[in-house]
Amino acid sequence: MGVERLGKGGVMKLDYTVETNKSFNQAVLAVESATTKAGFKVLYTHNIKSAVAKKGFEIEPFKIIEICNAKSAYTVLRADIKIGLLLPCKINVYIKDGKTYISGMRPIILPHFFPNSKLGNLPKEIDKVIKTIIDNAAGGEEK
Repeated sequence: MGVERLGKGGVMKLDYTVETNKSFNQAVLAVESATTKAGFKVLYTHNIKSAVAKKGFEIEPFKIIEICNAKSAYTVLRADIKIGLLLPCKINVYIKDGKTYISGMRPIILPHFFPNSKLGNLPKEIDKVIKTIIDNAAGGEEK
C-alpha cells in the first residue's frame, strides 16, 4: 500500500501515489481491472503522450483513466453541481525517471472545496475505494 503523505502544515495531500514494479502497460490494464472489481466503470482512457506528440511535444508515457460510480456521482452532484468540475474520478499511470507510478486524486479533499455540500462519509468511502484500486493495481508494493 502507498503511504498517506502530508503537505505543509499537516494538510492532506491532493494525491495518493504508488510506485509499481509493473510495466506501464501492465499498470494501465491493472487499473482498469481493479476499477471494475471495485464496482466502478472505466469511462475512457486518455493517452496524453500520444496527444501531445501530435503537437510536436514529447513526454514519457502518461495515461489518464477516467472512472465513475454512477450512484456516487449522482449523490455528489445532487449535493453540489459544481463538484462536477472534479468528475469523473481520474487515476493517472505514468513513467517518471524510469519508474512506473499510479496516482489518483483524494476524494476526501471535496469537503474542503465544498464545505456546504453535506456529503457525509461519502468522500471517505470513495477515497478508500480509489486507494484500494491503486494498491490492487500496483500489486501491493509499498512506496
